[in-house]
Amino acid sequence: MKYDRIDKELFISNRKRFIQHMEGNALAVFTSNDVFPTGADSTLPFKQSGDIFHLSGVDQEDSILVIFPNAKTEKFREVLFLTETNDHIAVWEGEKLTKEAAFETSGITTVYWRHEFETIFKQMMAEADTIYLNTNEHTRAKTEVETHEKRFNKKVVAQFPAHQVRKSAPIMHRIRSVKHPIELDLMQRACDITKAGVHRVLKALKPGVMEYELEAEIMHEFLRSRSKGFAYTPIIASGKSACVLHYIENNKECKDGDLILMDFGAEYANYCSDLTRTFPVNGRFTDRQKDVYNAVLRVKKASEQLLVPGTMLGEYHQEVGKLMTSELLGLGLLDQTDVKNENPDWPAYKKYFMHGTSHFIGLDTHDLGLWTEPIQENMVFTCEPGIYIPNENIGIRLEDDLVVREGQAPLNLMGDIPIEIEEIESIMND
Repeated sequence: MKYDRIDKELFISNRKRFIQHMEGNALAVFTSNDVFPTGADSTLPFKQSGDIFHLSGVDQEDSILVIFPNAKTEKFREVLFLTETNDHIAVWEGEKLTKEAAFETSGITTVYWRHEFETIFKQMMAEADTIYLNTNEHTRAKTEVETHEKRFNKKVVAQFPAHQVRKSAPIMHRIRSVKHPIELDLMQRACDITKAGVHRVLKALKPGVMEYELEAEIMHEFLRSRSKGFAYTPIIASGKSACVLHYIENNKECKDGDLILMDFGAEYANYCSDLTRTFPVNGRFTDRQKDVYNAVLRVKKASEQLLVPGTMLGEYHQEVGKLMTSELLGLGLLDQTDVKNENPDWPAYKKYFMHGTSHFIGLDTHDLGLWTEPIQENMVFTCEPGIYIPNENIGIRLEDDLVVREGQAPLNLMGDIPIEIEEIESIMND
């Protein structure tokens, strides 16, 4: 890993929080992600499952975590199963975690090698009445691929049919949605790396540059800052492409007079950042671009103040819709008739602002979270309103990452990244 070792107290605390929600004489199992093949002997870079990482800090493939708080044998209460490291593996792949390093990483003292799993797990299951199986229950999850987790769950249910089965996902959504102070520090580090990428790309932005050249500048800055790279596929969208919400081709020329919308963020230690800024390619906004930009910025600033403990996210998005409707009326994009005759299920403002304003962020860009319960302190959200006008070649979105705080405004982890028009123009024309 490129990142500094994380304090194991984070993972010890996270396991304690998980155990608080377990019932009865139960154990819970978490598996690492697969290494995904791409053809011939090639694979994608390994990306660890957020759940096993959240509970153990283990960041390598073919790993299993078992949590069994009521085990009669004390050493079985927290167990890691890892690939056995040896000289051959060290030469070809690099050394894997030793048992000593696994403890320093996770705070777990009982570590077995993976080939011992079947034998040890049968002993543990003989004591347990219930097993918590983990599943990806994110509402936007792509579930066509059969993952290591899915294969493991099917095997366990077939092998131990008399055990009761519970879901880990609701617990993981609950505990991952509220961030530990160590997590907030890691997310701040990711945002700081993103900030460096913004300043670098502003120096490279000018008419005639290609979008992919800007993407390369950002990636260079991320890698030199100990990030693995982008937290998600970046959007570098100039001109009309900025009105395509998930534009990722990044292959157009940036033209004089156009805006460029850049939606990107660095990862650090598996934690994500998520930023969007919109800049004038030539360093100066036109009057119309300024009007639309400032409308989006006003919605963003007002929306941020609504991200406080006790707010329901459904109601929050309705209030943001009202703010946006007012701005679109002011820009002449909507009139009162449009608003009066709007479909409540798809309000008039959705013609120009068709996506949501905020989502949870953490170990995943669209992180796990409690969408139907009140917002709590130390939850972290994006705030990303936008206005998209294809026939004017204008697409503007502004986005920062915000920590909810009790009794005060949210903490903006990207608060010193340029966003005001005057500051942007000053930097670009310095």
